[in-house]
This record gives sequence, C-alpha cells and structure tokens, in this order.
Amino acid sequence: MSKSTKQMPGIIEGCKANRRPEQEALYKFFYADMLKLCCRYLSTDELAYEALNTGFLKVFQNIDFYDEQKGELGAWIHTIMMHACIDLARKEARFNNVANTNDVIDEAFVEPAVLEKLYVDDVLLAIRTLPASTQLVFNLAVIEGYSHYDIGEQLNISESTSRWHLSVAKKQLRELLQPSNNQLNKPTEKSNKAT
Repeated sequence: MSKSTKQMPGIIEGCKANRRPEQEALYKFFYADMLKLCCRYLSTDELAYEALNTGFLKVFQNIDFYDEQKGELGAWIHTIMMHACIDLARKEARFNNVANTNDVIDEAFVEPAVLEKLYVDDVLLAIRTLPASTQLVFNLAVIEGYSHYDIGEQLNISESTSRWHLSVAKKQLRELLQPSNNQLNKPTEKSNKAT
C-alpha cells in the first residue's frame, strides 16, 4: 500500500471539513487519471480542462455523500468526472436522431499489422478527431461498456441513433488508422532537386 493510499482517509476527512491542503492533495492524487478521462471524451484540451475543473468542483461539493462502504473513492470520482464530461459534450454535440440504420456496420475490422504499429496516443488523437457527438457515443459504448439503450437514455437519443454514431466512429477510425493514412508510417520526402 502506497503512502498516499494510507493517507487517503485523512485526506477525505480534510476534504469534508473543507480544508484546502487536503483538497489539493486529493486533486493532485487523481489529476492525471481524470485528465486522461476528460481528454478521451472531449475533442479539445480546453473542453477537457473545463470538464476536469467542473468535475473536481462537484467532487468537493459532494464529498460528504461519499460512502466508502459502497465503493472505492477513485471509482466514485471517475463517475462524477464522466458525468461532467457527458454534460459538457452534450452541450457541444449536435445529435440528430437517425431513423434509417441501413448503413450501420456491426463489426469493424482493423488489420493486425495496423494494430502492431499503434500507440495509445495515436488512438487517442484519432478518437479526438471524431465529431463531438460521435466521439461521445464511441466512448460510452466502447470504453465504458454502456448499451445503446443506456446511451440513448443518458443522451436523450434513440438506440438507432446511438448505433449509427458508433458505426460512423468505427468507420472513421478504421480509415484514420490504416497504414496509408497514418502519418507515423509515411516516409519523409526529401527533395532531390539539383542546386
């Protein structure tokens, strides 16, 4: 058990008493993981930081309701942060209910050679290029594991719209991550002009 984990009960009590040093310690302990979460959900760094700050504000405002018997503090903060991201992404996204789902592709195939050359940062950058609404549905379905029914309930869209956005996300990501489109795999061109 790390020193920070051993100190967590005291940090939680300090946060409940609204003491700044303990609030700062909690913020620093979860900052990196929660920023990664926000970056995964939101298309720009500015939006990610806005969601991060909103999420931590909600954490500090509601820390009295945290019950360690019901779950781990990190999971509780993750849930609050995810909802802050969803709220902000919903404001940024424009959802159109899709009635026709003939274009829905159930499975996306990515060649194994592509997967071998990918790095987490490449995938994150590719996800962040998706339209905001499509990115949000992709994260909820693929990363968080929500069903299309649950996504529809959270975002006030139909299940078919959720499926359509997931299909579009998979298609666009497949195109972005193909070796011919991946900037990391392109050889640099040098000019051979005679001077």
